[in-house]
Amino acid sequence: MASIWVGHRGTIRDYPDFSPSVDAEAIRKAIRGIGTDEKMLISILTERSNAQRQLIVKEYQAAYGKELKDDLKGDLSGHFEHLMVALVTPPAVFDAKQLKKSMKGAGTNEDALTEILTTRTSRQMKEISQAYYTIYKKSLGDDISSETSGDFRKALLTLADGRRDESLKVDEHLAKKDAQILYKAGENRWGTDEDKFTEILCLRSFPQLKLTFDEYRNISQKDIVDSIKGELSGHFEDLLLAIVHCVRNTPAFLAERLHRALKGAGTDEFTLNRIMVSRSEIDLLDIRIEFKKHYGYSLYSAIKSDTSGDYEITLLKICGGDD
Repeated sequence: MASIWVGHRGTIRDYPDFSPSVDAEAIRKAIRGIGTDEKMLISILTERSNAQRQLIVKEYQAAYGKELKDDLKGDLSGHFEHLMVALVTPPAVFDAKQLKKSMKGAGTNEDALTEILTTRTSRQMKEISQAYYTIYKKSLGDDISSETSGDFRKALLTLADGRRDESLKVDEHLAKKDAQILYKAGENRWGTDEDKFTEILCLRSFPQLKLTFDEYRNISQKDIVDSIKGELSGHFEDLLLAIVHCVRNTPAFLAERLHRALKGAGTDEFTLNRIMVSRSEIDLLDIRIEFKKHYGYSLYSAIKSDTSGDYEITLLKICGGDD
């Protein structure tokens, strides 16, 4: 059965001559030896698919009675540790933990919530919600409700529900109707009917929304982006703009997030790790193409100039090549 977490444009694929027991043993040696053999850890974990890494985790537990992630945490540190632990985490669990981190502590990381919830499919969202409940004994919706507010909260909850239509069929009549509703809800009235924006942008399929946005332009002579910017504000505005961006080009949206994570004074490792790991088997090749196209230099070179040590080596291996 094809995994809902694997696409055709990833940089990491199944390793051909895979043996979980050979890998588990090599990893154990790399960790147990005098000084850690980071090169060995990196080469194994970045050259196996997530599904294969899960088999290594199982084998490691069976052979040594220990959780691989705990041994990695005990042996490594900093951003490198976070990245290696991310690699051995199942995708739904990884996203659940990223969502939790985005809502923990003093402030909420609205950008991270927005990025995860706009780029995951309905089927992925359902698995993430299950994982979230299993780990935290609390529903994702409850935590979103207590950490956010207003229209932003409503839209996030709709996305977290995983009810977006996934079919590739488009309905021209519906696109015209929805475009009309959006026009009436925004440009064509006093005050904005936010619920209509949420309903259409959070529930219709991406191909359907593409057509709807074309129809919208025909009716209003305006791009939906300009209308959203003119009519809405705050995190809710950012969320809807993220949806439009993803509908038009998800890899370009993620390339922009990576660019922001890598430019300026400090590196945003939280975002960098999340996108590199979570898209490495889906569309990282396309993200690389968009990055180069929009910024004139490669993602590879951006990572190289912004990170260092084993952390850099691992990211570059996941990146998979220079453009």
